[in-house]
Amino acid sequence: MERDDVMAWVAEYERAWRESDAGAVARLFSEDARYARSPYTPALLGHEEIGEFWSSDEGATFSMTAEPVAVEGRTAVVRVGVQYTAPQAQEYKDLWVLEFADDGRVTEFEEWAYWPGLPYTASGPDAFGREEEPGPTPEI
Repeated sequence: MERDDVMAWVAEYERAWRESDAGAVARLFSEDARYARSPYTPALLGHEEIGEFWSSDEGATFSMTAEPVAVEGRTAVVRVGVQYTAPQAQEYKDLWVLEFADDGRVTEFEEWAYWPGLPYTASGPDAFGREEEPGPTPEI
């Protein structure tokens, strides 16, 4: 994959997402694709689950920016910004880790999303202003 190939894929993803075009899922993702909305939640598996997830944003108004951070072989990392304006205002900054198949479709999609108020440490206030306790210390 080259940077231009990755950004063409991202542009088609944005178009399909914006238009709630679940039919584009098959053009963008392999049949057995894994779509992780977070590195800590179970991935959506295959076209049907990914298409259902996309339909949850139907009617949303948003703007999106994207720029490649790295492209190495079949793996790409893209920095994405999303600004929803309707039905509810919300901002996200994401990193997408994409693994491409030979045919240019994505086989692995891993999203690292952040938004204002999301804590970035293991202790301190959470997104709702509540004080969090530090998590367990990993054994080394």
